[in-house]
Order: sequence, then C-alpha cells, then structure tokens
Amino acid sequence: MSALHGSRPDDETFALRTVTPRVPVQPAGPAGPTEPEPVGYEIPETPETGWDMAASRRRTWVSRGVLLLIMAIQAALSLRLSNTAFQDEALYLTAGHAELAHLLHGTPLPKDYAAYFSGSPQLYPVLAALVDGRFGLSGARALSLVLMLGTTGLLYTITRRLFSERAALAAAGLFAVMQSTIVMGHYATYDAMALFLLALATWIVVRTDRMPAVAGLLAAPVAVLAVGVKYAAALYLPTIVVLALLTAWPRRGAGSAVLRVVLLVLGTGGLLAAGAHATDLLAGVQQTTTDRAHGTDSARYLLEQSAEWGGPMFLTAVGGAISYGWRGRLNESPLARRLGSPGRTRRVLLGLLLCGTALLAPAYQIHLATVVSLFKHIGFGLFFAAPMAGVGVTRLIGAHFRHPQLGILLWTTTLCLGIQQADWRFGLWPDSTRMIRTIAPRVDSAGHYLSSTPEVPAYYLRAKTSHRQWQSVFGMEYTDRKGRYHAGDDAYRTAVRDGAFDLIVLDGLTNPRVDDIVAAAAEGNTHYRLLRELPFRNSAGTGRYRIWVRTSG
Repeated sequence: MSALHGSRPDDETFALRTVTPRVPVQPAGPAGPTEPEPVGYEIPETPETGWDMAASRRRTWVSRGVLLLIMAIQAALSLRLSNTAFQDEALYLTAGHAELAHLLHGTPLPKDYAAYFSGSPQLYPVLAALVDGRFGLSGARALSLVLMLGTTGLLYTITRRLFSERAALAAAGLFAVMQSTIVMGHYATYDAMALFLLALATWIVVRTDRMPAVAGLLAAPVAVLAVGVKYAAALYLPTIVVLALLTAWPRRGAGSAVLRVVLLVLGTGGLLAAGAHATDLLAGVQQTTTDRAHGTDSARYLLEQSAEWGGPMFLTAVGGAISYGWRGRLNESPLARRLGSPGRTRRVLLGLLLCGTALLAPAYQIHLATVVSLFKHIGFGLFFAAPMAGVGVTRLIGAHFRHPQLGILLWTTTLCLGIQQADWRFGLWPDSTRMIRTIAPRVDSAGHYLSSTPEVPAYYLRAKTSHRQWQSVFGMEYTDRKGRYHAGDDAYRTAVRDGAFDLIVLDGLTNPRVDDIVAAAAEGNTHYRLLRELPFRNSAGTGRYRIWVRTSG
C-alpha cells in the first residue's frame, strides 16, 4: 500500500483500505485458554422498512383528527349557505306538520300527499316537522347536516375496509366538498336521510363480509327504509346486493357469498312487498318515479351538467379503478407484498360496479329528459364511486407522498367548484321575507289564494292558513258561477275574471307562462288592485314579486 502513496505512512493517508486490527499484547503470565477478540465492527440487523404497518394508537388518532377536520370543513361549507325556505323544503315541512296533526289529533289532511310525493310523507316529513316545530327551519336544516356528516363518516369507514386508510381519507375529503354534499347538508328535504340510510346499508354489507351469510340480512330493513324515504333510492339497491357478493366471496367462499346475496335479495324484496301491500304509497311511486312525466331537456345538456357537477370526481374514480385493476397493492411497504391482494377479476368487477353506479342517475335523468334534482342524484351515485376516487388520489400522489401537489390541486379544484356551484344553487330562489311580511296581514283561514310557489306562504303562514287554501300555477280545475267546468289556462283566466282569489302572488320564475296569463287577467280587472311590486335578486339575475289583492267590489 505504501508503494502506491509514496513514502507517507498509512495513518497519514486518506485512501480507503483494509486495516488489520492491532491485537493488544497480553502480559506474561501463566498459559491458559483465552477468548479471541472480535475483529472489526459488526453491523446490526436492520428492518426492511422504517415504519410499522400494524395499527397503532397514534396512527388511529391522527386519522381521526384528519377525518374530523374534513367533516368540520364540510359543516362550515354547508352552514355558510343562507336563504329562506325553498319550495320543496316548505312543502315537506308543511306536509309533515299536517301528517303530525292527523296522527295525533285526527285532523283531516289538506291534501293527499302520498299520491304525489316521491317519498313516504309519514317518514322524513314527520321527523323534520318535529324538529322544525322546536327549532324552526334552521333546526330542520341542521338535521340534514347531521345526516350528511354521518354519510361522510360511513364513507370513510367503508373505504378503509375495502382499501386503505389513506384512500378513505381521500374519498371523504373529495366527497365533503362536492356541490351535492354541501347543498344537501343545508337542505330540509328527504335526500340527506335517504343517502345516509343507503350509506348505512352499504356499511353493514361491507362490515359483515367475514360473518355468516345471515348477517347480511341486517342491511335489508335499512335499505328498504331508504327506499321508503325516497323512492328513487331503489336505483342503488342492486349495487348494494352485488357489493355483498364481491366483498364476501374472497373471505367466505363462493357458496357462502351466493347464499348471502340470496338472503339479502329475499329479505329486501319481502320487506318492500310488505310495505307496498300495507300502505297506499304505490300510487306515489308510480306518479313520481316509474310513470313520471318526461321533460324537454336534451341529452347533451344533461351530460354537460353532469360533467360540470361531478366530472372531476368521477374521472378520479375511473383512474383509481383502472390502476387498482392493474395493481392491487395499496401499501408501499415491501412487507405488503407478502400479504397478497384480491384477484384481478374481483378488482376489475369492483371498479366497474362502483364507477358504473355513478352513471345510473345521469342515465335515468336522460331517459326522463329532465334536469330536475339531477345535482342531488349525482351526489348519490358519486357516494358509491368515492372509494375508487380515494384510490385514484393515492395513486396520483404516489408512494411516500411523491407528488402531494397533485392531490392538493385536485382537492382544491373540487373545493372551488363545490363552493361556487353550491352558492349558485342556494341562490336560485328569491328571498321571500318581504313577500311574507307583506301578505301576512291579508290572509286568514277562510280565504282562497293563488301563488307561483304556494308551498312557501303555506309553510310560513301555517298558523293562519291551511295548505288547501293555496292554488299553484301547475294545473287547475275551476267551475264558474254558471256551473261551467274549466281546466288549464282557461281555468286561471276564468277564476281571475270572477274574482275567485282573495290574493295573487306571482314571482315570474316557477312557471312564467302561466304567470303571464294570470297577470294579464288581473291587470285592468275591477276585482283586483296591484298591492305591491317587490324586486329581488337571485342567481339568474333580478325579478319581482307582483301581489294583487281583491277589492271590496
């Protein structure tokens, strides 16, 4: 070695070399056995990874903290919305109060709500009316918020069970900031309750995948209750049934999985049949769901709206499904390779099921050619696609958070779209405060009133009027003073000509064509005088309430 480095001794060079350790000289003494000294330094064994895959208390609390933060953001986004009652909210709350009075005191119902409601009037409306009677509209909306927060929590649990903790947090984070989630969390309608029950039924199916087949029956009454709350929830029952098969098959075998599905189908079908036989709700189901009148919205328009309201999350879910079908391992730890992963067939089927469910609502609305309630129904479908969207986010970010900026960009985009769309949605109807204040002194329990949105004054003025006293602008039958029968537009003209209404309130939004017919009949009519014109602003621009009262003549 010294020849390579000139005449410098070894201890003065910086070259790498193998140095023979110096063995200390033993002092002279009696000969005897001695233990050899260790040679060099022994490197201790090191683990394959720098972290432990096993669950820990710290990891659990961190995950729960992130979930609580997500739910706090969701609650804040919903609570920041503000407006008076929408006509659907007013309708369900008014019906709930009427149903309560009928159940408790035998008071006759002002209308046959079961004949045209798209959900049982004895379920959500009654519950919401109980809350409304104690806490008002804010309380009824808070009930929806609690249900939507529960839905987000169930989504997190379902995704964690199906995939991983990280995917669960990503799925909950995306779902919490969607327009549908934000609005339904501050919307006193049956949608939040129906979605929560569907989520609960799905959670039961996923949670009982390792249990005996009969345990899946626990989901049947919950799923049936969801359909009772909102008939359109039946659209998602096949997804729950197929999910019961896919989750149980790898763990319980084909026989147990098939038996589980058979029991779930029989249980759910039996309860649905019993409910239809024991109640008079079948007419409502046919009127509002199976035989619903078709609209005039084009398929292109509905596809554009669907893409705008749910496109980013759906594309993320599709990306997650493709990547999950290609590679099933969701943990970057080398130890995870030894655990194996579900078979590719099951992974592909699961991706098709969850992503395909998100397309059911747009497809059905295209069939009906109507955009009504599409934004809410998109939220129902994307709840089922959200677990795959969570997988998509984790794959987008990469192992060891390689590209966190991509996940942040996706979430921020979804958040901004959700806020903008929710604000626009909640501002579509005018603030009715001034209108209610204007007409309140002029209504009583004996009058007959016409309104563009009769549900709103019927709700706010329910202490003074009944729902049956209010006529809408969506179809009317009238018999004049000479006994002649009139229907449709002619009924409105004749009724206004005869002075049949004590008060007329038009907003020009709900059904502008009929509003114009009524306004033309009221103008110059000696039976009426224009009381007030109240300007308002909504998401679409500006408008005005026009209020006529009947003169003494």
